[in-house]
Amino acid sequence: MTSAELARPSRKQRVRTLWISDVHLGTRDCQAEHLSHFLKGYHADKVYLVGDIIDGWKLRSGMYWPQAHTNVIRRLLTMSKRGTEVIYVTGNHDEFLRRYSKLILGNIQLVDEAVHVTADGRHLLVIHGDQFDVITRYHRWLAFLGDSAYEFTLTLNRWLNHWRARYGYGYWSLSAYLKHKVKTAVSFISDFEEAIAHECVKRELHGVVCGHIHHAEIRKVGEVEYLNCGDWVESCTALIEHWDGTIELYRLADAQAREALLKAELKVAEPA
Repeated sequence: MTSAELARPSRKQRVRTLWISDVHLGTRDCQAEHLSHFLKGYHADKVYLVGDIIDGWKLRSGMYWPQAHTNVIRRLLTMSKRGTEVIYVTGNHDEFLRRYSKLILGNIQLVDEAVHVTADGRHLLVIHGDQFDVITRYHRWLAFLGDSAYEFTLTLNRWLNHWRARYGYGYWSLSAYLKHKVKTAVSFISDFEEAIAHECVKRELHGVVCGHIHHAEIRKVGEVEYLNCGDWVESCTALIEHWDGTIELYRLADAQAREALLKAELKVAEPA
């Protein structure tokens, strides 16, 4: 196989299910172009949009909607038109859509939560997760205050990655790094995971797929399978179910690293 053949983009990968959450369309920190590129690489039977896809909070204070954000919507509509079932699970930033819960438009459904059955028979609760966040649920003013501080770190993140891209480096999230280093944030994530896992035990489900906290992870919480699909603001992550029921965590940074390695190997393989 020639280097040109290796470099040529492969066909779309057929998978059973994709989960994405916390895209926050309508904000400057949404990584819409990366998401569109990701979606173009897959043909899925189902796509779950696990909340906060459109940022209604931000759109109230001013309109920001570039073409790249429209392209994400168009990509999802195209997938739906071609047979993919799209299930939009509402979150707290797109809570204005909750009044339309259970609406069905062709292959697109709008719901507050869902139960997904994997290829190997596991029953997974699919829910955004804000219902298990005490601050969001009971102290909304604190949620808005925290959102402002969070936006500041995202601004730093945006500028940092502008310069990283300029000098040929891949995407890296400063805000995600800081979150994982701050003790209170780590404690909050742990409390969130425990609360949502407890709900699964009550409902006698095998596990949960959620978003909300912008922290992608696959792990066991007791006997519950906890899967968080992360976000497309900080870490650019998603969950992918393959045809045997196994679920993989996709990370943009890992995909970029593999691509850089392939390019380096191709360069070495090319004749002088």
